[in-house]
Amino acid sequence: MKLFFAPGACSVGLHIILNEIGKPFELAFVNTKQADNLKPAYLAINPKGKVPALIRDNGKLLTEFPTIALYLGRSAPEAGLLPADLDGQAEVLEVMDYICGTVHPLGYTREFRVGRFAKDKDDEARVIAQATEAREGYLKVLEAAFKGPWYMGEQYTVADTALFFLEAWTVNRTATPLPPKLAAHYQAMLARPAVKKALETEATF
Repeated sequence: MKLFFAPGACSVGLHIILNEIGKPFELAFVNTKQADNLKPAYLAINPKGKVPALIRDNGKLLTEFPTIALYLGRSAPEAGLLPADLDGQAEVLEVMDYICGTVHPLGYTREFRVGRFAKDKDDEARVIAQATEAREGYLKVLEAAFKGPWYMGEQYTVADTALFFLEAWTVNRTATPLPPKLAAHYQAMLARPAVKKALETEATF
């Protein structure tokens, strides 16, 4: 397998999952700061022009964090990164979809890529304030649903890796404090060998 990633992007969550699984994989750095994700060479691989992207062992492409995470979890059941039952898997997917489809773009991308959303320079403060308010609300929702010691309860799952990239962004790139349960989760994630290895490899956070 080959994971196309950018340091500090949400793809770090999938990098962690690959480390947890322990199967051979390659990493392919996509320099999004140089807009390499929008250049023909990468668009030929992933026409969506974003990371993450995963080339499976069969040569086929997968995109979108929740889809790739579910695939990786199902591909290595021995790693125990997904609940065994359908209801549990659906709940994990629900969390990842919320994080990636709502919290990520509205609470973080609006601030990190403010130029995409502001009408002009004078409008940037309004957009950032809007993102901050949304982010604080989303973190409260995630905090309230946190079961502990991991997000879904006793079992560590792929949902924890999605939550991790949000927590890392919050701590390192925003002025928003993490709620107590998420702050404890972030520290627990930082202590996991698979997380340490991913962060060392990507030299980020």
